[in-house]
Amino acid sequence: MLEQRRLLVPALVALVTFAAVAFTPALFNDGDTYWHIAAGLRMLADRAVLVRDPFSYTFANAPWNAHEWLSEILMAGAWRVFGWGGVALLFATTAALTAGLLAWHLGRWYATFAQLLILILCLACMTGSLLARPHLLALPLLEIWTAGLVLARAEHRAPSWLLLPVMTLWANMHGGFMFGFLLLIYAGLEALVEEPDRRKENLGKWGLFALAALVAATLTPQFLDGLIFPFRLATMTGLAHIGEWAPTSFATPHPFEFLILAAFYVFLSRGVRLPVGRVLICLLLLQLALQHMRHQIVFALVVPLLLAEPLSRAVESKPEAVRTSYNLKLILACATAAVVIGVSAIRLSFPFPRGGQVLTPEAALNSLPQKLAGTHVLNEYGFGGYLIFRGVRPFIDSRAELYGDAFLTDYARIVAPDAKALNSAIEKYHVGWTIFRPDSPVVAVLDLMPGWHRLYADDIAVVHIRDANPKR
Repeated sequence: MLEQRRLLVPALVALVTFAAVAFTPALFNDGDTYWHIAAGLRMLADRAVLVRDPFSYTFANAPWNAHEWLSEILMAGAWRVFGWGGVALLFATTAALTAGLLAWHLGRWYATFAQLLILILCLACMTGSLLARPHLLALPLLEIWTAGLVLARAEHRAPSWLLLPVMTLWANMHGGFMFGFLLLIYAGLEALVEEPDRRKENLGKWGLFALAALVAATLTPQFLDGLIFPFRLATMTGLAHIGEWAPTSFATPHPFEFLILAAFYVFLSRGVRLPVGRVLICLLLLQLALQHMRHQIVFALVVPLLLAEPLSRAVESKPEAVRTSYNLKLILACATAAVVIGVSAIRLSFPFPRGGQVLTPEAALNSLPQKLAGTHVLNEYGFGGYLIFRGVRPFIDSRAELYGDAFLTDYARIVAPDAKALNSAIEKYHVGWTIFRPDSPVVAVLDLMPGWHRLYADDIAVVHIRDANPKR
């Protein structure tokens, strides 16, 4: 039975999200966006998925698989056709789809007020990860997969086989597809434990689906390596030097903090009862979100779906049963189309005021003499993506899996700075110029280093060059 609210609320939530994200400069507050687009453009030009590094000089031609190749091609296509406004619309669409789907599925269990309150808390937690990167393009797939498993458990059946194409698409867009298997293992085990009279039947059906999902996840250009890659990345010790892999901090108020406190209040005041398995999976997702801030968005999207049924019973929130007329559906569809077209037209008609200027040293690169641009650079980690986008081979960028633990650790020593490590890197890689943020400790060292001087400085980047560049 369709309900008026179940159509209206998701549509409104999706439209508001679409309009908000389309005009959010913070969407580009990450240098990774640049190299993802550059990788997509390279693959479109070569008509092949990248298997070796074409960008850096430190690891030039080293084995490197573009595991997020499909997302990168979508990003590059949007940029090539519509520019930065097109990229914004691409991500606004996926954000709106995620928000709308979450609203739709939560509407199965909650009345409007509870539904909107939970949505506001969850979507607020996602704002920190609202960046033009592949994880956001794959977010609707995480929602569909999680909802599919939750509905299967609520209806005491195995997951629909229509979820398998979702897994294949997910595996080609982002390494986060491994969360899908984590959730699948939990749901399958819960089915076995909670339904002992159907254990044999559930073992067969859930086991067969899990095997099919595993096969679906291998349907990528990387085949089995695509399954191994997320584990290899997650176990890298060098990630400790990367900001997004840092632990969640509550030094300042954050929506994630309010979400946790709200959950504690409801659970303690209402005495919510959960199966042991569901408690454990929620605690695991919480631990991951606390350990690495990048996983907050997964927690904020997945946990509300896992808790929807038992929580709605505890707070006695039931959806209103108001049927939807055909006319209302038609009006809603026309209004949605009009808003999407209008917002898109406005977005594409005006230059996009991109955020993340601290990661875009455009003026600094423009000041660089042409003959110097082709020499080796020692660069700020966050500038690597923009250097690639501009056709400059970086010393390092954010592709941690390419550079490896040893190189990331050495780089951390270089920018500490460790004078010996800095001098060693300059000589080993024949560095002709450097580019760092003004507040980087390396800048002060380079200011005093014999044979080096400043070429350019602004509030975004400082460029140093050698007084006499060695012959290449």
